[in-house]
Amino acid sequence: MAVNYTEAQVEMMIEAYTSSPTRETVENLAEELDKSVKSIIGKLSREGVYKKTEYTTKTGEKPVTKLEIVEELEELLELPTTALAGLEKAPKQALKLLRSKI
Repeated sequence: MAVNYTEAQVEMMIEAYTSSPTRETVENLAEELDKSVKSIIGKLSREGVYKKTEYTTKTGEKPVTKLEIVEELEELLELPTTALAGLEKAPKQALKLLRSKI
């Protein structure tokens, strides 16, 4: 079985990534070790140190779907599920405004 990384490389990768867990660090490691970004991510994942990047909206919030907002409205208004079926087609800003006023 071929060994893709030496123990020294693995230790260096872990140290570099844990001190700066960014995509840029992963890209630098890939270049330095002449490996693909996916290979570096895979190895760091198997070592238990890789943290998946959380997606955020332009405003820095965690994304939420319109359906999730409608389900939250049903809960806030103590309505049965599907009572507001179809409302998820409304503009997201309108749903957020409605939720904030309840």
